[in-house]
Amino acid sequence: MQETSKQYDAVVKTCRDLFNKKMKDYGSAWRILRLPSLTDQIFIKAQRIRGLQENEVQKVDEGQESEFIGIINYCIMALIQIEKGVVEQPDMDTEEATEFYDKHLAITKQLMLDKNHDYGEAWRDMRVSSLTDLILQKLLRVKQIEDNAGKTLVSEGIDANYQDMINYAVFAMIHLNESK
Repeated sequence: MQETSKQYDAVVKTCRDLFNKKMKDYGSAWRILRLPSLTDQIFIKAQRIRGLQENEVQKVDEGQESEFIGIINYCIMALIQIEKGVVEQPDMDTEEATEFYDKHLAITKQLMLDKNHDYGEAWRDMRVSSLTDLILQKLLRVKQIEDNAGKTLVSEGIDANYQDMINYAVFAMIHLNESK
């Protein structure tokens, strides 16, 4: 599990670095996005990954890695939106946004460590395509919860689904890095 922790940190460092660069370019314009908008952005990225995995011809020169990074970053943005709420105007500088990013990433990584302990790192035997399908399944669940105005009878909330998607995307990135 120590190796997983190091690999996890390497993947999320890449994601965090891109998040910070985009914060410098665009500011926190993403803070105006409602959760369904973020969910739809993640869905588009996951659908593109699935298309890349199924199609022989690729017309845009961006691979799965950049889309998984996008999923991770949009999920972190969604977790921040859940905590802070949606605003009408950008309201965070890079430093504050990064603090929230790190906070939610730490919680999500701890969840991964806890689940890895209980499941024995079963994800290592999974295919990247299966991880993609699990992300899509989680997205469909989130969309249903959003359509139900956030109410669930017995299921975990939206935040847990975003955390799982982050962890599945990190696992997929680890697999892709190992296959290089």
